[in-house]
Amino acid sequence: MITTRFAPSPTGRLHLGHAYSAALGHERARELGGRSLLRIEDLDQTRCRPGFVDGIVEDLDWLGIDWDAPTIVQSQRTGAYDEALQSLMARGLVYACFCTRADIAQSLSAPHGDAPSAYPGTCRLLPQDPQRRASTPHCWRLDSAKALHLAGLPSWTEADGARFTAAPHEIGDAILARKDAPASYHLACVVDDAASDVTLVVRGADLRSSTPTQRLLQSLLGLAEPSYLHHALITHAGGRRLAKRDLAPTLAAMREAGVNGRALARSLLAGELPLGFAWSEA
Repeated sequence: MITTRFAPSPTGRLHLGHAYSAALGHERARELGGRSLLRIEDLDQTRCRPGFVDGIVEDLDWLGIDWDAPTIVQSQRTGAYDEALQSLMARGLVYACFCTRADIAQSLSAPHGDAPSAYPGTCRLLPQDPQRRASTPHCWRLDSAKALHLAGLPSWTEADGARFTAAPHEIGDAILARKDAPASYHLACVVDDAASDVTLVVRGADLRSSTPTQRLLQSLLGLAEPSYLHHALITHAGGRRLAKRDLAPTLAAMREAGVNGRALARSLLAGELPLGFAWSEA
């Protein structure tokens, strides 16, 4: 049975891009007699607000989107993430990283530095000192070299049946947990998808770059492999991406302006956008 999920972070009000992603996943599940789930990704307690959770529920109800099980709330599932992290630690696949953002930026600005998004591996070969970990802020990173040696390059299947295999440069030493966050997006996502029996991950094309790391974690943790639908993004007409931090037009504002939410969802699924917006594949 197909199971999809919509997994917003309550860091602001939902916008048109969220509406499309939620409606698309919901439609796929309903067409095939499956389940549609809601997950609240609220592990970043510095930015998440309970009021935004209420707003998410209001917006989904306005769009005519429902779900088939109690809402999953990540801040209530930290034990499951720690168990997964401990499993990786026990196999020597995780190491403590003491680098600050400034340290990493300085390393990557060197003439032969890696790509800006990469971590240069500064702490990978350091002795794992429990005393230093107890006294110094740190995060936990995946040792991608060891992980790839063990599991091989990950691959995945898109909803149209196309099969992809990741390239080595697409996988780095991803952060899996921090002192102020019990799990990263990557780790929490794969643990929760498996726990909810998600079979189709519907999300924007901007998150396709997360798939290689998440597929690798699924292999290492012995989790089931879902398929993926990385859909086109909705942007402003000039190509600028919709983003909460840029105060993108919200669904709440559209609702207050008298827009019919269910009609909006149907239009998005038909590929029709309101004036001032456009489709983008990246």
